Amino acid sequence: MHPSDESLVAAYLENNDEQAFRLLVERHQERVFGYLMGMVRDRSVANDLFQETYLRVISALQKRRGSYDQQGRWLGWVLRIARNAALDHLRSRKKWTDVDSAGDEEGLSYWDRLEADDPRQDEQLQRAEQGELLEQCIDKLSPEQREVLLLRHEAELTFKEIAELTDCSINTALGRMRYALLNLRRLMTESSSDNVARLNSA
Repeated sequence: MHPSDESLVAAYLENNDEQAFRLLVERHQERVFGYLMGMVRDRSVANDLFQETYLRVISALQKRRGSYDQQGRWLGWVLRIARNAALDHLRSRKKWTDVDSAGDEEGLSYWDRLEADDPRQDEQLQRAEQGELLEQCIDKLSPEQREVLLLRHEAELTFKEIAELTDCSINTALGRMRYALLNLRRLMTESSSDNVARLNSA
């Protein structure tokens, strides 16, 4: 049986077990790196931010600030630190603007928002090819829509965890996801139509 994240954290804090910490990093590295890569779209920068994230993690654990709740989810806590590192970088490049949590989902009913968690939409997105076209379309989404998409599909967080991480309500997270899926579908359709038109005119 694999040790839990909490037991590995305890081993690191209590016994300075470097192997336990390395296992924690390796266990979640694809999700954390995938999220960072999606945020900055630059592998070199994402690598730097990945290293920065875990330097901050180590610092927080060693100082025992109490920012990590042993009963909480390790991945969610690490992703909060990764998110702060990514936002610091993006703000320094002026590529990110804070968004009012009310956002563009005002006027939607609860059931409209709930459509964002439709498993069929999740399956469609997961089946979509992670090619250049998809990445270009994701880049065209608004920052808050792109982030909830990454947290849902790269980090595999629940909407409750996404809401806590981004300091918004669950309905806001659902609304952003719904718009992200709708806009992504529209952008993919438009791009496909453009490609067909270019081929026909060639």
